Amino acid sequence: MAIGLSEEHQALRESVLGWATREIPSEVVRAAVSAEREERPPFWAGLAAQGLLGLHIPEEHGGSGYGLLETAVALEALGERVAPGPYLPTVLASAVVLAADGKAHGELLPGFADGTLTGAVALTAEITGVRGEDGELTITGTAGHVLGGAVADVLVLPVRTDQGEEWVAIDAAGATVTPLASLDLTRGVAKVEVDGLVVPAQRVLERLTTAEVREIAAVLFGAEAAGLAAWCVTEAAEYAKVRVQFGRPIGQFQGIKHKLARMLVALEQARATVWDGLRALDAARDAAGEDAAGPSADERAYAAAIAAVTAPDAAVRCAADAIQTFGGIGYTFEHDVHLYYRRALTLRALLGPSAEWADRVAGLALSGVTREMTIDLPEEAEPLRARIRAEIDEIARLEGVEQRRALAAAGFVTPHLPRPWGRDASPLEQVIILQELKAAKVRLPQMLIGAWVVPSLAVYGTPEQQQRFLPPTLSGEMMWCQLFSEPGAGSDLASLRTRAEKVEGGWRLNGQKVWTSLAQHAEWGICIARTDPDKPKHDGITYFLVDMKAPGVTVRPLTELTGENLFNEVFLDDVFVPDEHVVGEVNDGWRVARNTLSNERVSLSVGAGTSGASLRELLGLCSRLGRELTPAERQDLAAVVCEAHSIAALSLRVTLRQLAGTEPGADASVRKLLSTSHAQRVAECAVGLLGPAAATAADVKLGDAGFWNRAILASRAMTIYGGTTEVQLNIIGERMLGLPRDPEPGR
Repeated sequence: MAIGLSEEHQALRESVLGWATREIPSEVVRAAVSAEREERPPFWAGLAAQGLLGLHIPEEHGGSGYGLLETAVALEALGERVAPGPYLPTVLASAVVLAADGKAHGELLPGFADGTLTGAVALTAEITGVRGEDGELTITGTAGHVLGGAVADVLVLPVRTDQGEEWVAIDAAGATVTPLASLDLTRGVAKVEVDGLVVPAQRVLERLTTAEVREIAAVLFGAEAAGLAAWCVTEAAEYAKVRVQFGRPIGQFQGIKHKLARMLVALEQARATVWDGLRALDAARDAAGEDAAGPSADERAYAAAIAAVTAPDAAVRCAADAIQTFGGIGYTFEHDVHLYYRRALTLRALLGPSAEWADRVAGLALSGVTREMTIDLPEEAEPLRARIRAEIDEIARLEGVEQRRALAAAGFVTPHLPRPWGRDASPLEQVIILQELKAAKVRLPQMLIGAWVVPSLAVYGTPEQQQRFLPPTLSGEMMWCQLFSEPGAGSDLASLRTRAEKVEGGWRLNGQKVWTSLAQHAEWGICIARTDPDKPKHDGITYFLVDMKAPGVTVRPLTELTGENLFNEVFLDDVFVPDEHVVGEVNDGWRVARNTLSNERVSLSVGAGTSGASLRELLGLCSRLGRELTPAERQDLAAVVCEAHSIAALSLRVTLRQLAGTEPGADASVRKLLSTSHAQRVAECAVGLLGPAAATAADVKLGDAGFWNRAILASRAMTIYGGTTEVQLNIIGERMLGLPRDPEPGR
């Protein structure tokens, strides 16, 4: 995914990227590197002609009248080309001017839109000002490192006055601008000095706060950072496919594959957080224009600060890891990757220390600020909503098992499945169903493992199997377990040894299963066993439904890290399974199992699972500590908050893509990877806050300490079951980046 999700955003990105590929080849970038002084790049007029300088500027001032999101789409694409020149500083300057009152709009915005004016913004400065009788400001002082300052026609500067900090837009000719040696070789920084400069009242940017400026900078810097990271991920992955060492492509080595997969995860987190920050700022602007309620100032600050923490760090990390992947050539001046690393470092430095932004995130989170990931549905969805609401209102009058059966019969439990087990619901209908169930305070049945079983039976089960097993499973009345993993076949599930031999009327199963959740309580189990040992590894496997009370089934609970007994060993000794309990075709059970596993991973990707470790509970603990958090603790908390927010934003983006008719691809693996490790991080943060109290036994009855110690122990399972972290990284690397598959053993 790129930052923009809509078809229009995708078209804009492709257009900008195509144009930039033609107009900003490596030769142009290198010419900027070797130039004696920074100048407007040769493609500047082309940027203006494409309308890219005025995407967010109102039409009345020569722009296109879109929002910051559209400008961010262009920034991301240009970032992929590490475009030299003042595009970022100029659109930042025009966005800041636009955010102020309208006094300077008519004078400055048309020039920004048509490219006749370039701009730059000093995010920090030591400049003081004195008000005059006519509202002018006389300013004196220095701004030390201004991005694009040497080629700017207009400088936007913060000024400290008796009334607080104010902002001005001055002509660069009224200041002394000194280019500085820049870490970024493709775009310069400069020192700006003013001495007794009189700024007329119309150039004083009223109703503009420093917080607003920094929020705009955070999302625009973040958008370019995402572009830098995207190039690093793509180019490093392509190189890893063709660079051969030790007789095979380096992308086949898990050390490289996992590095690249984690780079992609960091990139998607950056995109998601920047996107949400842009949504918040654009929504606030639109609401102000319509005199309506929009996101609060704190909510905007929260979203922007998270983007500021996440995106620049992601760009730096991806660039550093790309250098590592390219190896020796990546460390040389001849390769372009160092230019991306330099720019990423520069962006992060100019935006301000990540630690300061993180402290802002922590402060807002501790004060109760959050951001709900809501979906605004079109008005044409209202008739559908009315029908669904009427159905749910009828069901809401029922109680207990009758309510659960009614939900199952109406298809509300698994609405995406075909009727009668679902509703053949579109993504739009699914969203409305969830919204209306929540509004009516109706809870869906807890199917547990059954949630993975139902889709497989709905697709591959016989009509008789479906009629017998699906209704009680959907209503939560039938409990299942999954008999897949074995002592020698965990992540490598197809290596299973359990055998099924054909006998009259059915099959005899012999083998051992392990890590079987809830087997001691389950009525039925889904089991895969080898029915033809002579076939290749993934063939000759059949999918069975096993009665857990059948003769020969022995369940031995395993004591886990928590001291509890969720997992079990299951021994199958001549267990008879009738032919009518074979799901799908004999010897084609791997196809059915893959369906089950895919649903397992989707289910596990939506939250923190059974550990009980959630951000909300962590913040609750913080409020009960009775003390202020230390700076180090606030940093740890901020990291957890940022991660949780990125997961929520990613989930919303996937939903929106589905609503638009676009398949999310392997994003379930990305979300699962983040969600499971996040549960561990939440618990680790909580235990750190507890201090010596963390020596308390892991028992939820013992209050906070016991609860969180149980959570940290339980969370270790999260990165193992449902596909280990390492397996998920392989999936991401191979399916999303196209890296070569791991070699077969012995090859």
